[in-house]
Amino acid sequence: MTHFVPIERISEHGYRVRVTEELCVGPLGHVFLFGGAGLGAAVRALELTFGRGLVWATAQYVSFARLGDEVLLDISVAQAGRSVTQATVIGRVGDNTIFNVMGALGDREGYPDQHWRDMPDMPPPDACEDEPQRPTQDPKSRLRAGLDVRARPDAMRHQAAMQTGRSQLWIRQKRPGPVDAATLAIFADFVPGAIGGALGRSGGGNSLDNNLRVRKIVPTDWVLCDVQAQAAARGFGHGHMRLYAEDGTLMATASQSIILRTYTGPDAG
Repeated sequence: MTHFVPIERISEHGYRVRVTEELCVGPLGHVFLFGGAGLGAAVRALELTFGRGLVWATAQYVSFARLGDEVLLDISVAQAGRSVTQATVIGRVGDNTIFNVMGALGDREGYPDQHWRDMPDMPPPDACEDEPQRPTQDPKSRLRAGLDVRARPDAMRHQAAMQTGRSQLWIRQKRPGPVDAATLAIFADFVPGAIGGALGRSGGGNSLDNNLRVRKIVPTDWVLCDVQAQAAARGFGHGHMRLYAEDGTLMATASQSIILRTYTGPDAG
């Protein structure tokens, strides 16, 4: 079974990601690696290297990887203790840095298992409707083709999102595969679109970062992404997300800051 973000190990602390259409987004003529796929690749590399589950990771996006590029992932260990490993990943295309990722990994038994924010009321996925991607994507930007994304069947949901900044999406992979930390990193990168929707725009902007904090991952097909656009000013936007399993388990939280972009295509707004 091929992971949604396939990576190839090339050394003890080195991996390679081939930027295919299935990992790309972008409007006509501007096809690039989805930021969440970059973080997902780094998270997979960290978990495979150290054999520990992710606790926290943050990505800073520096540049774009284009369709057909090969991104090399280089891992450096900051510290490796008995229960926690801290490390960094640099993603490069040639001599150009595309992203930097810092992360912590570990699993510690015998401690409290609790969360304090319950899953919001949301119709089940089968009662929801497909959420189209805006703006319209280049035919070679096919990441969303591998995902099933559904929204509340409410004609007024966009107006509600503009008033409160809050929206919910059910997301799953179309082909069978486990929901893991790398998968959640991809889903977490739907925050920019929610910020754009809250502003009444088609699309949100370019991610500056992607922060993922994993509580615990349980078996689930669908993930409910509860998104809150927080604020926008000075040409930037900020938002966060909670990611729930179908049984209501809070699996992770995420947050992002973005560079706001103005889209003027036929499906703007």
